[in-house]
Amino acid sequence: MPVLYLVATPIGNLEDVTLRALRVLREVSLVVAEDTRTARKLLSHYGIRTRLLSYNEHNKAARIPRVLAHLREGDAALVSEAGMPAISDPGTDLVAAAAAAGFRVVPVPGPSAVVAALAVSGLPANRFLFLGFLPRRPGERRRLLAQVGGLECTLVAFEAPHRLRESLADALQVLGDRRLAVCRELTKAFEEVFRGRLSEALERFQEPRGEFTLVIEGAPAATAQANEETLRRELAALRAQGVRAREAVAQVAARHRVPRRLVYRLWLEGRGGPGEGGLC
Repeated sequence: MPVLYLVATPIGNLEDVTLRALRVLREVSLVVAEDTRTARKLLSHYGIRTRLLSYNEHNKAARIPRVLAHLREGDAALVSEAGMPAISDPGTDLVAAAAAAGFRVVPVPGPSAVVAALAVSGLPANRFLFLGFLPRRPGERRRLLAQVGGLECTLVAFEAPHRLRESLADALQVLGDRRLAVCRELTKAFEEVFRGRLSEALERFQEPRGEFTLVIEGAPAATAQANEETLRRELAALRAQGVRAREAVAQVAARHRVPRRLVYRLWLEGRGGPGEGGLC
């Protein structure tokens, strides 16, 4: 049965590719690439001449049937711009379509910016939450940070250089001055790993350039035990002001760094039962 291989490719340094990945890229009859320029650079470096097909967010609707048609005749490999495909990129839709059509989907693991940044951060890595790219809009970004702010696990996120300072400022406002690692241009010539506090990172990166992965400390365990009576009083005050459940819970949970589910339970208790359609 034909196979769609998910091939991890270097996140910067072309030497960070596995022998298995190179063999698969040589043996398949089609390489489906999020960025054909990046893929061609890798293939040319290793003397691989497999045919390339562009596949990205803008053309995926038209490309998926074409890839499925090819899989009826032979194997194909999916590669992202960098790292493991189908992680925060449009490859997810192709994987789902290929699996639904009955084709085998086989991972060929390798480089990952998420794992590399987490490992080098110096922060706890036994439990972490990957947030993908942070939302572009400030309001959505702050709401997401508020939702995860009470979690004790380490947070990992991608960010573009032109939004880095805004995201750091939002994280400082919502999460407090937590420890973090700012990983820039991982495995590339100008690789940089900054370890410090959010406020220090905001001071450090005045004119950000390159690709960034943020690793942010989770909520301290002690902060997850804020006095429930205090939470109830603050929720009651917000309710009296006409603030709806979603916003009230997000504000209080972020301020005290406690799980939103705890704050929502207290909100419901204050109302006498469920209401306003829940939080999600």
